[in-house]
Amino acid sequence: MLTAVFALGVGLLAGCGSNGNTANNGAAGDNTTPTPQQNTAQETTPSATEIKELKVSFVPSKDPDQIITATDPLKDLLKEQLATEGYNVEKVTIDVGTTYEAVGEALTAGTTDIGFIPGGTYALYDDGADVILTATRAGLSNDSDNPKDWNDNKPTAPTDKQATYYRSIAIAGPTDKGKELAAKVNAGEPLTWEDLDSANWAVMSTSSSAGYIYPTLWLQNNYNKSITDLKHVVTSDSYGSSFARLAAGQVDILVAFADARRDYEEKWTTEFSRSASIWDETNVIGVTQGIYNDTISVSKNSSLMDDQFKSALQKAFIAIAQTDKGKEVIAVYSHEGYQEAKSSDYDNERKAQELIKSQKQ
Repeated sequence: MLTAVFALGVGLLAGCGSNGNTANNGAAGDNTTPTPQQNTAQETTPSATEIKELKVSFVPSKDPDQIITATDPLKDLLKEQLATEGYNVEKVTIDVGTTYEAVGEALTAGTTDIGFIPGGTYALYDDGADVILTATRAGLSNDSDNPKDWNDNKPTAPTDKQATYYRSIAIAGPTDKGKELAAKVNAGEPLTWEDLDSANWAVMSTSSSAGYIYPTLWLQNNYNKSITDLKHVVTSDSYGSSFARLAAGQVDILVAFADARRDYEEKWTTEFSRSASIWDETNVIGVTQGIYNDTISVSKNSSLMDDQFKSALQKAFIAIAQTDKGKEVIAVYSHEGYQEAKSSDYDNERKAQELIKSQKQ
């Protein structure tokens, strides 16, 4: 989720752009009283704003092909909903960035209009991106900051309570080292830095909230160390890749949004070829503080963006999330709905980014 958590803001302006993609929506008039033949809806109702193409980008928190397939219905849903807000969109294009940073850079450059990005990525690229929505997710049956509680209460299940934050968890796999670390945690023994440093880790890119930033904060708070201090670390291009590595014994620990195991429960015994359940073969060994949910953000440099269009996008995505088809689309990120967001919601993410930057100096 970003650890995987599954809420987002999207703001696009569709005013009269210099690129000719938008049409004038003003209606000329005079002070004369029209005849009955002149008093038509076409003359009294402002014309819709025309948008030739609207570009939407997703971060690769799951397999890109899976995201593309799951989100394809969003094209028509978004066109239909924006039409009710006075915008006729000819084409909606969806892509998945090669990295989280690639989507942030595309928003900054204005080469994409809307980005589904974690809070950490937004905080890193807020010079070029505006947050318009935060995702809400189903709460989880586990929410303790003590990893043993997660292991004593497996499997993690959703609740009917909506949450605007989630946690990142460090998950130990079925290797000897993974079992060794899990045994200590489940016996109530604290893990040492030497315990963690001797393991092989899978992490996400540096702007991933659940896959890098908050695990770094957890290491900093508990061991005065960072992910960069670990001897054996591999960067995955998706959480699916991390779980595949964990199942294959290539890594001992992965970090992800809580609880990403729910998303890979079936693949664990099919595609990843394990004989036992993911709940039997994995254990939580670390839990971070809460992470504000994912965002829908828009490019500050898109020729489409103005306040009116941002508002239309907010209304459109909130409405889409309340439909059955819309729920299926946003479920790919474990999102269940959206609420309006503001930049200050992500001040903690900015503090986290500052810590990451200071550790790189």
